Amino acid sequence: MNTLSNGIAGRVCIVTGGARGIGGAISTRLANDGAIVAVIGLPADRDRTESLRASLNGSAENVVFYEGDVGEYERCTKAIEAILQEHGRIDCLVNNAGITADHTARKMTIDEWNAVLQVNLSGPFFMIKAVLDAMVAQNYGRIVNISSVVGLSGNVGQANYAAAKAGLIGLTKTIALEVATKGVTCNAVAPGFIATEMVAAMPPAAIERAVASTPVQRLGQPSEIARTVRFLLDEEAGYINGAVFNVNGGWYM
Repeated sequence: MNTLSNGIAGRVCIVTGGARGIGGAISTRLANDGAIVAVIGLPADRDRTESLRASLNGSAENVVFYEGDVGEYERCTKAIEAILQEHGRIDCLVNNAGITADHTARKMTIDEWNAVLQVNLSGPFFMIKAVLDAMVAQNYGRIVNISSVVGLSGNVGQANYAAAKAGLIGLTKTIALEVATKGVTCNAVAPGFIATEMVAAMPPAAIERAVASTPVQRLGQPSEIARTVRFLLDEEAGYINGAVFNVNGGWYM
């Protein structure tokens, strides 16, 4: 029986890559709503997490950094063990960490293909596998995977990224089926073009084309993705399972 209050306050929520961009917006929203946010990231993310904490004022103490590499299962389990030892439970997992290595298929190296699949698809599987026993034991869990619009539409120069994000949707649906009777849900959010460092690195002409082809005629904001994730993590969202939420301004329907 779950004894915590409704909603998200007091929940222990993991956000991979949760120090900046979409992940930073998710961490901010959860911390401000009273959750304990365990940010898992690479060593460079420690300073970014401290910067995030500095911006949170009263809820800074809700954010804790744990070093880990989602692309390595052993490092995932080590981070999970540390979180369980410190907090005693894990209620929510947001698989947000991701990388890009863009080239057309003809120019993409095998190393670029493998690296993106390792982090963007194997990483979420490793994290889910590492937390499921704890979630099942407490008969409660919320998992949200951050996919992408290009996992649905494809995109020139992103065969590795699109394949990983499409695979993440299949993983989401399978996990949703496997643990639904254990009080654990698994859903995905597929952002469109969001105003992050990753999108800012695109050629200006490509950004202009993306905006022009989006019905709402603008880039999305990280906070808009964070609001969707926050909704799915809520205790009262328990009847939503195996769903993919497209948050892309109508770019792909």
